[in-house]
Amino acid sequence: MPTIQTFLLPDLGEGLTDAELLTWLVKVGDTVELNQNIADVETAKASVELPSPYAGTVVALHAEEGATVEVGSPFIDIEVAGAPAPDAPEPTTAEPAPERTPVLVGYGVAAESTGRRRRRLAPVVAVASVPQQERPLAAPPVRYAARRGGVDLKDVQPSGSRGEVTRDDLKRHLSQAPVADPAEPEPRTARPPVTGLDEERTPIKGVRKHTAAAMVQSAFTAPHVTEFITVDVTPMMDLLSKLKQSKHFETVRITPLALVAKALLVALRTNPSLNSSWDEANQEIVTKRYVNLGIAAATPRGLMVPNIKNAHTLGLRDLAQSLVMLTTTAKEGRTGPEDLAAGTITITNVGVFGVDSGTPILNPGEAAILCFGAIRRQPWEYEGEIALRSITTLSLSFDHRLVDGEQGSRFLATIADILSDPISLIALS
Repeated sequence: MPTIQTFLLPDLGEGLTDAELLTWLVKVGDTVELNQNIADVETAKASVELPSPYAGTVVALHAEEGATVEVGSPFIDIEVAGAPAPDAPEPTTAEPAPERTPVLVGYGVAAESTGRRRRRLAPVVAVASVPQQERPLAAPPVRYAARRGGVDLKDVQPSGSRGEVTRDDLKRHLSQAPVADPAEPEPRTARPPVTGLDEERTPIKGVRKHTAAAMVQSAFTAPHVTEFITVDVTPMMDLLSKLKQSKHFETVRITPLALVAKALLVALRTNPSLNSSWDEANQEIVTKRYVNLGIAAATPRGLMVPNIKNAHTLGLRDLAQSLVMLTTTAKEGRTGPEDLAAGTITITNVGVFGVDSGTPILNPGEAAILCFGAIRRQPWEYEGEIALRSITTLSLSFDHRLVDGEQGSRFLATIADILSDPISLIALS
């Protein structure tokens, strides 16, 4: 006898309490199979595709697209062809796990065959299956953009390496769409009269909500100190030009940020207090012997700080390659929760926006953040004369509970010395 199973929104990991429903991938009356993706949801950590724990027919959807759904609340009803398998977990019970884990409760993370770090969730229950519906491959942000633009992804020619529709494919499709006949304009909805300022209101949720809360907590918990230093990085830029011409970097995009990151990693060896955290519960300072280097990245979903795990073990070539992969993944909206967790120190590169410097707020749980400003050609005293040199400003914010003024100053000065004399990268590496 058919039974209706109500699937509650599960705990998506790391204590998250809700998720935003981006797109339903099914509708009432659709037949779904076990593990078929039924919705794209976004948490404060990442966008994920949520798979079905049942095979059967969709009879009810309990949330509208764009809504925030609480963990443990009804998500979808599916009519199955019989009782669930005897050993299958019961999704409608909200038993909390004894410890939080960074994966969906009752689920596991299945690696993609291409090795790309897209987060996919696969249930481990076993029930009867039905034929799976064909569905174009695309990242959740691309699906969301397509839905907003009224585009069926089946009509878009994919160019991705796995046959997926990319953001560029969608833009190309939209640019080729026929233009409406001007003689038959689309009806316009009358706007209400403006009685005051013309305003737009955007709900605070997802990544922006998480970032805002984290920054407020950091600003009012850790006593920030920010120091600045202006550096002649002409030698660093000369080295960069030579590296770009080297056969060892033929397939790697080497940038000034890579050299700054390497300088920071070298400077940490003699200034370990900058790679520490404050344990309030145990009243301890925890100094890390590993470096998970965070890079602040502006993405379509807001500010994110993914990190390169064990960056201290990487040579310059591998570090440069990891930076490119990290920023590309973030901008494409494919950053997973594991990429955002356990950072130990951060770099924010405001120079890419033409900004000279800033006073960055610490990433929560870290002792320091380095701000890398724009590199400008300007007059500078060099060997007793005025010359045109490449100049930048570095600023360092640090937690004064963990780092004394002398320690912070020495660390910043060491980074500046390395960049002004990059032979130190070889001598000290």
